This record gives sequence, C-alpha cells and structure tokens, in this order.
Amino acid sequence: MKTLKATVLTSPPAWAVLERKLLDTLSEAALAVSAKYNYTDGMPTFVDDVDDVYESRAGRGLLYAMGGWDQLLPTALNEWNAVTRYFNDGLRNTKTRHPDDFAQLHREYYNLGQAFEWFHQGEGNQALYELGVADPTNPEHQNRATRFADMFTGDDPDVPNYDPEKRLLRSPFPSSVGPLHHAGQGWGKGNAADFANMLLRETSSGLRRVSLAPSIDNLEPDWFENPQRRDEVIALFDRLVLDGDTPTNLTATALVTHAFLHTGEERYRRWVLDYSEAWLERIRTNGGIVPDNVGPSGKIGEHRNGQWWGGLYGWNSNYAGDINFGGLTVAAECAVLLSGDMSYLDLLRSQLTMLLDNARQGDDGQLLIPGRYAEDGWTDFRPPRILEFAHLYHASMSSADRALIEQLRQGDKERDWNLAEPTPDRRLQSAEYPRFQYYDGQDPTWPEKILQAEHLYAQAFMETIRAENRDLQTLTQDNQWPPNPVVTKGLTQVTMGAPQTVYNGGLLRATVRHFDADKQRPGLPPDVAVLVDQLGETSVGMQFVNLSTNQTRTLMCQAGAFGEHEFGEVRYDTGDLGPLRDNPSLWLRENTPSPEQTSTRIDAPHFRVRLAPGMGMTLRAELRRFSQTPTYQNPTYA
Repeated sequence: MKTLKATVLTSPPAWAVLERKLLDTLSEAALAVSAKYNYTDGMPTFVDDVDDVYESRAGRGLLYAMGGWDQLLPTALNEWNAVTRYFNDGLRNTKTRHPDDFAQLHREYYNLGQAFEWFHQGEGNQALYELGVADPTNPEHQNRATRFADMFTGDDPDVPNYDPEKRLLRSPFPSSVGPLHHAGQGWGKGNAADFANMLLRETSSGLRRVSLAPSIDNLEPDWFENPQRRDEVIALFDRLVLDGDTPTNLTATALVTHAFLHTGEERYRRWVLDYSEAWLERIRTNGGIVPDNVGPSGKIGEHRNGQWWGGLYGWNSNYAGDINFGGLTVAAECAVLLSGDMSYLDLLRSQLTMLLDNARQGDDGQLLIPGRYAEDGWTDFRPPRILEFAHLYHASMSSADRALIEQLRQGDKERDWNLAEPTPDRRLQSAEYPRFQYYDGQDPTWPEKILQAEHLYAQAFMETIRAENRDLQTLTQDNQWPPNPVVTKGLTQVTMGAPQTVYNGGLLRATVRHFDADKQRPGLPPDVAVLVDQLGETSVGMQFVNLSTNQTRTLMCQAGAFGEHEFGEVRYDTGDLGPLRDNPSLWLRENTPSPEQTSTRIDAPHFRVRLAPGMGMTLRAELRRFSQTPTYQNPTYA
C-alpha cells in the first residue's frame, strides 16, 4: 500500500479545529447519556416500542467509526445487547419495568408483537448497521446479519416472508415469525380493530396512512362500534392492506446488503438485485409510476380491482413522498453498490422525474410537486425536498442528476440554501441544501457553519443532561425519550463527502472513509482532520491536517464506504522543509514558497497519508466508482 508524506506546514484552518472539537464533544455527550440514563447492564431507562429504544441510542457506532472515542464501541454494543435481551422472547427476564411491556423480538429480530413495517424496522436497524461499520471483526455481528437476512430472502424455512417465484414480500409487515396477514395478530394483544383503526384513521393533523379504496371511499370514524361493520372492515383490511407487497419493503435490501458486506455471499447480492428488478418491472408495467400495492400473485392492484394506489404509506396517504421514497432510495443505493450498474438508480430517478413532470408553480412562483394521488388525480402539491435528489446525485454524480437539484434550486422561492442550522439526524434534510451550495462553489464557509451548528446542537442537549437530577427509578417511571445529542450528518458530509444516511434504514454512504493506521481501528487518528472539498463523477478532492505539535499520525484513506471504489492517479502538494528547518524566521519573512505538485498512481481502494506534526496536504484523486466488491472488512493496516 502506498504511503504519501505530508510536507507542507499548515496553520490550522477553522474547519479542522471545529471538526476535532465536534468529535470530542459528541463522544463526551454520548457517554454522558449512557451514564445518566442507563442501568448498569446497559439498558436505557426509556422503554417503549423496541425500534424506538434502539433508535434512542443510534449514532454511537458510526461516531466511533468516524474517529470518536474508543469507549463508544463497547458502549454501543452493550446497549444494543441490553435492549435485545430485554425485549426478546427467548432472553427476556420475567420481570418488566413497565406494565405494558411485552416481548417484541423473536430470535433477536422484530416479531408480530408490535407489527413493525419497514419504516420502523429500518429506523431501529440503524444501530445494528453501525456495528457492522464499527467492528466487522465481531462474529456476533456476522451471525446476526445472516440470521436476520435469511428471514427475508426465503433461506429460513420457518419464516415465509418472501415468495421467490413472484419476487415479493408477502405483507407490508414482515417479521421474524413470518408475514402479518391478520390485523388480530398485530400488537401482541389480539385487538384487530385497534390495529386496523390505527392505520385507517386520520391523525389529529389530518394525515392518513392507508386507504380501503375502491371498496370503501370514506370510512366512517366509528366503524368499529358496530360488530357486523367491524368484522366487515377488518376482513377488508386484511385483504387490501396486509396481503401483498409495498414499496416500503424495498428497505429490506439494506438488511440483506448488510449480510453481504459481512460475508460476501453471492446469494445475498442476487436477492437484492432480483427484488430491485421486480420493482423496476412493476414501475414499467404501471406506466412509469411505482405502484403502492401488489397482490400475492404479483399483480398490481390485485385486491383493489387493478387500482395501483391506496396501499400502506402509498400514493393516497400523506407519507408517499417520505416513507415510500425511503425504500426506493435505499434499494437503489444498495443495488448499485452490489452491482456497479447505474441503471438500478431508475428505481429512484424515475419517481423523482415523474413528480417533477407533474409539478406546478405556486402563486409566488414556488415549484410544487404532488404529494398524493386520489380519484381526481394528483393533489396536495407541496415544495419538493432535496434529500432523495441528493442521494441520487451522490450515487451517480452525473450532470443530469445534478441538473435536477439545480431545477429545485431555481424553483425554490422560500428557502435560504446557504442556511446551516442545528437539527437532528432524522428525516429532516435541511443540511443537504448548504452542502450542495458548497460543492457548487456558492458558499465556501459551509464546512465551518455545519460543524458549528452541530456543536451547538450537542451543547444544547448536554445542558439538559447536566441539569437532570432524577434517579433511575424516577426516570424509569416517567419513561420519557432521553436526550440524544449524537448527530453525525455534518461529520459524514464533511469528512466522507456524502449525504446523511437515509434515517429509516439506509446504509452508510461515503465517497471516502478513513482509518487510524497507528491504532488499527476505523476513524480519523487523534488530532487529524479531513475535509472533502471537491466531488466529481471521476474524482475527489481532500484536505488533510495534523493539528498535533508533537505527534506524527498515519491515516489510511479508503475509496467508498465499503471499499467499493478505487483510486487511480493522485496529485498532492509537497513542500521543501529544508529552508524552514534551517532558518524559520527567514522562511516566514520571505513569504513561504508555494507548494509544488507531485503525482503518483494508487490503483487500489486504499492509500496512507503520513502527517508529521503541523503538516497538511491537499490532494486530488482520480476515482473509479463502484469498480470493487464492497465489504465491511477493515483494510490491512500493515
């Protein structure tokens, strides 16, 4: 493996100081939450839906993998194991901490006790995927990855979620015990009306999740009061909503890709591609629009008289532009990652361009895209969000996909695209606007602004943590969501040159990733900061800085989140340290000479950068994208 030596003395740039400070602040904050809101076994005081408990501790593994403190890795694993023990029907203690607790896991994965669709499974799986990134050497991680994936690929005969002939998942609620086909099986309490009504009713804010159209256009609010009507609606719900596939299930491709990254087994790669291709075919069959309900025979709208809309979180709901697009984005990214074939991006691109083709302008000229589909066609027009466009562009880096974002910007009359604000890592996507501006040359101050914003976010939650004076018993009784000061999107953007991970079940995306060659672990070495300052279809630019005044650090740079890319030729700055060492005063007075350019070929997914104290390097690398087999396995440090 080639080693590049940094020979340019560098005054620490503001972004580098902020980056190192943020890594320390987030690490300290994560451990502070665990110390105050966890029992000694690692179990949080907060107990609700198991996906939410996992979610409340997400970010620790990824923060470690980016260069956070060493203690984060055992803390993240301990918390994940503690939550799993508590909720698993084969491991849990008989004593629960809350009256409404019940087993929500079977064989350590989601059962039908809470009936999680992939929006919530994906949300809870963040911490699981992060453990693969943080420590792929742990055999527990690989064993779980394959066991969980087999529940969805058809390789586990006891869990019939998948129909390999029809290439579909049999229910929007697949689980570790098979598909949910009857509302009475959900929630572990046997109340079919409660479960169905939770999805059928309009929320207090007027949102709806699913429709029974065309069988019932307007369901009466008290349908469950009359026993005959209740039975009729539940039977219809079981058939229309629970019997078949939906695009949300595409998020399962991340879990199966997770297994491939651990094992390299072809069967996992093939499943992701087969399932993605099935949905591409459904889009083509349906005239370019992804159908939101597919029956058990594979027919679009099978239980709805051929009507392609109305399914769970589908086009008639208020969530189509959010939840279903999460599945499309995740599957497109996973399929390209495993194949290098850019045509899989049409899963996502086709739907984004379709919405733009049906867009209109508001009174103020604001670009508006449809948010729902109903009997009269497209409706509920709203400003588009950048998140899915940002992921599409990062995957392809093509001028055509870049032009889609430029179309959004040109039509946006309401948002300040340069604003970097402190927000959590959830589906809020405001951080992607100023990121695009930076790489478009519109806002050179963005790295400092996003790092400052995330530091403020963490500090605000630390203030809450410091003020907490309740004991564990009171915290448990109150059962409130604990503060989570760990935000990783800014560091992902700045150090890896990628958009934030799709929150509800996406895998890490990165143009580059970094490892500490001295400590032989993932993440930036101590004192080292990195900025990805240029992105192109076949290139990447980076700046490296060692802030230490007395320690040499060796960083290993990887092409892609999982080594899926390959570096070609690299050009980097070099300087002559002789005059500096002979007479630093004269060297400073005579205006330090401009660095010279040196080039070399890497032709591999990794190279090292050795950074002496105070040294920096600006580097431009040729990048052959998606040319290598991706893997979780760490590079060879020797």
